[in-house]
Amino acid sequence: MTRFVQTGPQLPDPYTGDATLRSWLDRLLGADAHAAAAPTLKALAADVVGPLRDAHHDAESHPPTLTQYDAWGARIDRVETAPGWETQRRAAARYGLVGARDRTLQHALLHLYGPESATFTCPIAMADGAAALLAHPEVDPAVRDAWLPRLAATDPDVAITSGQWMTESQGGSDISRTGTVAALDGAGTWRLTGEKWFCSAIDSAIAIALARPEGAAPGSRTLVPFLVPRYAADDSRRSAPGILVHRLKDKLGTRAVPTGEVGLDGAAAIPLGDPDQPGLARMMTLVVVTRLHNAAAAAGGMRRGLEYAKSYAAERMVAGGLLAGNPLHRATLATLAVDAAGAFALAAHAFALLGRAEHGDAAAAAELRLVAPLAKLTTGKIAVASASEYLECFGGAGYVENTGIPRLLRDAQVLPIWEGTTNVLSVDVLRALSSAKLLQIRVEEALAGSGGRLPGARDALAAGLARLTAQVEAATAEPRSPAVLATARGLSLRLGNALTAALLYEHAAWSGDEADETVAALWTLRHVGGADIAEDAYRYADALAV
Repeated sequence: MTRFVQTGPQLPDPYTGDATLRSWLDRLLGADAHAAAAPTLKALAADVVGPLRDAHHDAESHPPTLTQYDAWGARIDRVETAPGWETQRRAAARYGLVGARDRTLQHALLHLYGPESATFTCPIAMADGAAALLAHPEVDPAVRDAWLPRLAATDPDVAITSGQWMTESQGGSDISRTGTVAALDGAGTWRLTGEKWFCSAIDSAIAIALARPEGAAPGSRTLVPFLVPRYAADDSRRSAPGILVHRLKDKLGTRAVPTGEVGLDGAAAIPLGDPDQPGLARMMTLVVVTRLHNAAAAAGGMRRGLEYAKSYAAERMVAGGLLAGNPLHRATLATLAVDAAGAFALAAHAFALLGRAEHGDAAAAAELRLVAPLAKLTTGKIAVASASEYLECFGGAGYVENTGIPRLLRDAQVLPIWEGTTNVLSVDVLRALSSAKLLQIRVEEALAGSGGRLPGARDALAAGLARLTAQVEAATAEPRSPAVLATARGLSLRLGNALTAALLYEHAAWSGDEADETVAALWTLRHVGGADIAEDAYRYADALAV
């Protein structure tokens, strides 16, 4: 008897096979700059489908381990990671994924690199945020010069990454309850004492930790970011004095990322900015960057899951025909393609705003204050839903670990949690509603320029805009009222969905491509109008490259 063997999904070239990515780069970078960047993008794509995928599997198959004591009983807290993790680190440095001068190109590189990097995008995000914090004008230039070049280095032998030590068990996202104290010793060195509960990328060379300077007032504003060297000066693998790694976390996903619980007992630290001045605003420089990386990871993972699902459907026989030809399955894939395109548009816009804000564009900075939490929360929620659908596209094989498919869902679930849950981000949105008018104008302009593709989409956008305008006015008038707080999540998701619709219509107007306008209309019907788009998604599946 011949045993049937199912052909597994194959990954096409993630750069040349992604028309959405290339079209957006033509628009946001310009055709000439895109052409200049194409060799780097192609080289990374080739690495992604070759050695980096192998490194990803190695790191995922060999999770990090912690050795707390050496053979003679000395406390060392040594974290061991797989060779594949080191391969990912070196690639991230070579391709300049930290401290990029062009945020749009950085986002494109992350889009290619991230989905099968064993979540090395986590230390990349924190290192990039640390680099942005070190570039803050209030940071001592000597401190900046000592550490920023290493974070942004493209030489793997020089480059380092950073961890982020904010979360404490008694507070979680309520950082006002931070118990870590910073105090000067007799030699003029700041020392941190406290417990940090969730410290990702614990193998990084440095970490950015929040602490309250001794004598500072309570609350979150008076917290100060400190740079903490992770290792002893004479040993790059032995913990620095005063840093105790209690244990590594056993997590649902992101298993290759070494995440630990850390005790600080007089650990040496360097204040980033004046420790006598409130420092939370400085720390938000880092948080905004990591939130955008979170959105990039969501969009990249959605695109990669879609490619695998499409490839499998092109091989799997069901009821006498290919799964790709089944109308119901094609409608499902086409709907997922719309969601992936929307997530990409929102993440790409956020990175573009960040780049403009860093170059002094005040309007971009104002919009970014609202877009950063919106991009993170909107893409995070939709990424989990999409990942669940991708597993379902594979049937039972999607539930079997060694196919690699379950990891899509396990890793996606961190996205609505890390750097603030959906509810936490929604409260941040309420704080930033002074910038909502910029988003409303963008939606109004998209409404005025939207075409006639798919009757009802324009009406759905107009109705959505009217509802949002009324909700924003009510929330702005009484931002602390129980009714406003209770509905903050719905308002935030509606803002994110409407903004995404506007961005998709803007891109369609630029490209003149009917497929782009179809995506914009389908997104609007589904996420702004709440309609079932299955029939239209099936009808336009070819245009959506499904």
